[in-house]
Amino acid sequence: MAVEKTIASTRLAEVIDRILDKGIVIDAWVRVSLVGIELLAIEARVVVAGVDTYLKYAEAVGLTAAAAMPA
Repeated sequence: MAVEKTIASTRLAEVIDRILDKGIVIDAWVRVSLVGIELLAIEARVVVAGVDTYLKYAEAVGLTAAAAMPA
């Protein structure tokens, strides 16, 4: 039994390592309208990644320029 738990833990660790290395981006956009009148608009972008992967993603989509701008 202990061997199975070790193998399962290793698989979970490999999955987490892969996610943090490669990253996952979930991009969702929802619009609810009635008779051509927009009632609700939701835009969400969820990024799960390591810091280095996220910075590469942010640079690719232009988020770093907005973060560098003074308030």
